[in-house]
Amino acid sequence: MLSQRISAGLWIGIACFLSPGTASAQTNVPADATQERLKSLEESLNFVEHTLAKQIGDQMWFQRLADVAEIDKVRFTGPPARVTNNPTAQGAGNEIIVAAYTFLPKKYSGAGKLPLLVLVHGGVHSDIHPDGDAHVVRELIEQGYAIIAPDYRGSTGYGRDYWRLIDYGGLENDDVLAGKKWMLENHSNLDPERVGILGWSHGGMITLMNIFDHPQDYKVAYAGVPVSDLVARMGYKDQGYQELFSAPYHIGKTAADNVAEYRRRSPAWNAEKLQTPLLIHSTTNDEDVNVLEVEHLIKSLKAAGKNFEYKIYTNAPGGHAFNRLDTKLAKESRADIYRFLAKYLNPPNPVK
Repeated sequence: MLSQRISAGLWIGIACFLSPGTASAQTNVPADATQERLKSLEESLNFVEHTLAKQIGDQMWFQRLADVAEIDKVRFTGPPARVTNNPTAQGAGNEIIVAAYTFLPKKYSGAGKLPLLVLVHGGVHSDIHPDGDAHVVRELIEQGYAIIAPDYRGSTGYGRDYWRLIDYGGLENDDVLAGKKWMLENHSNLDPERVGILGWSHGGMITLMNIFDHPQDYKVAYAGVPVSDLVARMGYKDQGYQELFSAPYHIGKTAADNVAEYRRRSPAWNAEKLQTPLLIHSTTNDEDVNVLEVEHLIKSLKAAGKNFEYKIYTNAPGGHAFNRLDTKLAKESRADIYRFLAKYLNPPNPVK
């Protein structure tokens, strides 16, 4: 319904823009300029829609999980933006402000030190949202984990400027690490020696880059259908996807123009750094992250002599989302994840 209302608003705005009452004002505007203005209008309304959806999602978190968790939305700082149009402007170089959701299990509030999980959302531009993530969060809370889920730079729901801070494979990793550190600094009932990190897709990529660059910060990690090789990914994705990465506010160059930078941001090209216990899942029919990316990661880890666990499913129903659904296979796969995490984090109520 929200999407329908915003879409209706978009067309009302366009109609007003092109209405007879404004025709005289537009008579001398070139056709390409008109298209640019329409594009700008649509983009602005898109950001409004994301902001409203985020506000609704905030309320939904409390409604869906308040029975099992103390829920809060907090803000902390990550590194300054990597790209800025005016490096000498007032405030240039300031650390950016990152929002995150925190969940503390009510049932185990007096059970001594609790383990912490950092849950990293996926998507080139997305966010942590209850429609796709609430059931996983609930399952983790019921095991006795505290959770922090950051909306790192580039996430949706915080306006155009935050969206354009995206640094895929770069400073977003530092935002997530900053969330982990904030959680330990502000909750004395958490055990700093029992911290894990997990995520799917782009979140799986951030998970991998966090444990590669900061192995001392995490006891265990899970990466589901992780983006693993940006060089290969740019080769099989369409032009629009490539333009997201080569935009001036982002990497600024294509993979062909700066292959070293794309490798630097890719887990498969950093596999020699692994020190943390790791479980990887993928499926042969993934329609988003082609299994060839994950296979490259696995081969690289093996070539580096690393110890890790993995499973590649064959044509798992649901493709990219196969073990985040409510199917029997998905629940069994998540149970495998939870048992793996529990070996290193020892939650109060582990999955059997």
